[in-house]
Amino acid sequence: MLRGGASVGVDEGGGGPIDRYQYLLLMAACLAVTLPLEWVLGARVYRRPRRLALVLGVVVVVFLVWDAVAIARGHWQFSPRYTTGALMPFGIPVEELVFFVVVPLCALLTYEAVGTLLRHSRRSGRPGRGPHA
Repeated sequence: MLRGGASVGVDEGGGGPIDRYQYLLLMAACLAVTLPLEWVLGARVYRRPRRLALVLGVVVVVFLVWDAVAIARGHWQFSPRYTTGALMPFGIPVEELVFFVVVPLCALLTYEAVGTLLRHSRRSGRPGRGPHA
């Protein structure tokens, strides 16, 4: 099983109705876990929407093109068991778009939150918490 429920020669048998939504539920869980970083640790990702749109726009475009090419060449396919069946142009499942937005967003939230924590620890002068620790 590859990312996004992509599969090559995987048995598609069995499974309950929730299987079709597992991937979207996982993406929602990723957002739920990292969303508090915006407010609790001051990640400031959502407070800079133009910057966020630029970063996500580049990632989404590059990887949607990548997916379209890979699907057209038959390099991979997506399991109907783990996707909702909603397709975008070029046969790309909507779950892929969600992945290409959620994962970079979560990474950016985490990166900015860690940066904020490091800046605060350097200012407070706590030993063992700076770049020279």
